[in-house]
Amino acid sequence: MHRAGKDGALRYLDFALLDILCMQFSLIMAYWLTGHSGLIYLETDYRIQACIFFSAQMALGLFSDCYDGILNRGPYAEFWVLLRYVAEVWLLGGVFILMTGLDVSFIQLVMASIFYFDIDFFLRRSNKARHYNKGIDQRRIVLVTSSVLARKVVERFRKSKMANLHVITGIVLLDDIDREQFADLGIPVLCAGDDNIFDELSHWWIDDALYLASEKDVYPKNLMESFLVMGVTIHYSLSILDEFAFAKADVQDMGDYKVISNSIHFVTDRSLLFKRILDILGGLVGTIATGILFIFVAPAIYIKSPGPIFFAQERVGLNGRIFRLYKFRSMYMDAEKRKAELMAKNKIQDGLMFKMEDDPRIIGSEKKGKDGKPKGIGNFIRNTSIDEFPQFFNVLKGDMSLVGTRPPTLDEWKKYSPHHRVRMSAKPGITGMWQVSGRSSITDFEKVVELDRTYIENWSLGLDIKILIRTVKVVLKHEGAS
Repeated sequence: MHRAGKDGALRYLDFALLDILCMQFSLIMAYWLTGHSGLIYLETDYRIQACIFFSAQMALGLFSDCYDGILNRGPYAEFWVLLRYVAEVWLLGGVFILMTGLDVSFIQLVMASIFYFDIDFFLRRSNKARHYNKGIDQRRIVLVTSSVLARKVVERFRKSKMANLHVITGIVLLDDIDREQFADLGIPVLCAGDDNIFDELSHWWIDDALYLASEKDVYPKNLMESFLVMGVTIHYSLSILDEFAFAKADVQDMGDYKVISNSIHFVTDRSLLFKRILDILGGLVGTIATGILFIFVAPAIYIKSPGPIFFAQERVGLNGRIFRLYKFRSMYMDAEKRKAELMAKNKIQDGLMFKMEDDPRIIGSEKKGKDGKPKGIGNFIRNTSIDEFPQFFNVLKGDMSLVGTRPPTLDEWKKYSPHHRVRMSAKPGITGMWQVSGRSSITDFEKVVELDRTYIENWSLGLDIKILIRTVKVVLKHEGAS
């Protein structure tokens, strides 16, 4: 019998129990340090609060991936996973606290979260050390493959991040070849055609069998059936998928068919839900800020360039969807018509994006400072990124996200090559990896694509938060905008 899928807290029950105890201890400590006396569970509101956070931990532990691969995570990775986990617990618990109207101290919640993160990080590291000291339970695998692949597969397993969880303890070769050439691997080797192979395998310690064959190999039906009869779980590796080292694979249902899906990154519904919640919260705050800015920005724009205050333009979004993007207008009304005349001064190669120094289409750009640089209202709006604020409305609508890739215009989209399209496999964002990496200094569009691809392949909620923090720093220092 094989334990399938992700078991979350059920697989690492000791870690889940430590997290729960650490949470309750942190709530008690914060309760005492905020001037309360006695036990937290004797006061109704705080007792309910403790139960809410316990429930939030149980829900996330069972249905999230916060414990998956926990024994293989280093300190840096654990830091970000735990930070995300704490944020999710407090977000989920905080919603219920607001709904129930509990009279609890906000300062106590903040203090408890700090205590919890610090103590739990130490406890997780200590518990991992305990697991390593007593020896991690490894699954023993028999590799069924051809002689041309055997050595490569064994070496790849031994270098894998999961090497401490899986170990190849035997090899069954699909072709009849001198097995002595694999003696240096220190692993017993059999051939599928051996007369006594079934008797031999029936007395081995085997948890799993991994079948990985080349295109020329004939499927060993009798051998694989014997593994099933013995109660051994069989895993089939499709070598065609391994040709794309950057891709991830997953088994899904499509209609009535069971299919193996390939993608550069898979995202869980839970992660997308939390990303959307973050977008809604940020979108609401940003939309309110946009309304306040409108009071001051609108008259300045209209006086210098009569016309609409907002600029709307069709852009290309997630997987090629078309939507209308909104900005504060920072350019004169004929800006789009004049763009063709200025393409020769475009800093981005091949016209796949448009960036130029001292763009004359910007409102008030004819006004120069002592340094010779334009000092118009449009330049101020762009340099401070105020023009981007109306896009928070796009975020609320769901066309965009707080963090993502910048959406191209329709004419830029038509010039895309196939590998450029990877940028649109994520929802476009107000900010992103490119924006916080010195966008004005990047003149090679391929570098932009590379940064966007890095973001998509490594996406996590923690990465979004990290980019948002870096965005604030960049905006305050007036870096990257042009």
